[in-house]
Amino acid sequence: MNSANGFKGFSDKSLKFLSDLRENNIKSWFQSHKSDYEKYLLEPAQLFIIDLGTKLQSLAPDIIFDPRTDKSLFRIYRDIRFSKDKTPYKTHLSMFFWEGEGKKLENSGFYFHLEPEKLLLAAGIHIFPPFLLKKYRDAVIDEKLGPKLVNAVEKVKSKGNYVVSGAHYKRVPAAYPREHPRAGFLLYNGLGAMIETPVPEKVFSNDLVDYCYMVYRDMSPLHQWLVEMKK
Repeated sequence: MNSANGFKGFSDKSLKFLSDLRENNIKSWFQSHKSDYEKYLLEPAQLFIIDLGTKLQSLAPDIIFDPRTDKSLFRIYRDIRFSKDKTPYKTHLSMFFWEGEGKKLENSGFYFHLEPEKLLLAAGIHIFPPFLLKKYRDAVIDEKLGPKLVNAVEKVKSKGNYVVSGAHYKRVPAAYPREHPRAGFLLYNGLGAMIETPVPEKVFSNDLVDYCYMVYRDMSPLHQWLVEMKK
């Protein structure tokens, strides 16, 4: 149950800000509307992180959630150093709740992504860092962890219209058996489950916390496998 000062939902103005930013993605416009960003996106997002993170502890006791920018809350500012796209701001709101040591994106976690037209929820690791890619591949062919992976994927898919993604390579790595029964998983460079929907009405109330929790609960077998694999 949310506290009196907890998350109350995003608003139409939250989505309108993102939509307007898409049309005015320049520094001068953002600076003149920064108070709107703080009021309609930043402040409710920070409350949402606290409420959802607290609830996620029942799925992942060591889950890390920190409402500060660059922690669970991703920056609104884009890194344009190596990008052809020089627009300075992201036109979505995104957050991450992770479990494990080291850099947050090298751990499995639960991802939240809101745009004016859609909500995307995901769990897992988007791209394995090199040290973890080998560990993952070894786990795929391991006689204990491998079957657990298959079981986790089947559980997630049985819960709803979730997409399990990560396939990237065209060939099984040379050091691994091409005819292995789980060889398909050796083509992955990341592993996650996701669902993308039009923005649900729950976004505009504190029901969003329970809604996201239930989706993440469905995805949690994959997250739990990744946490076990990484240890």
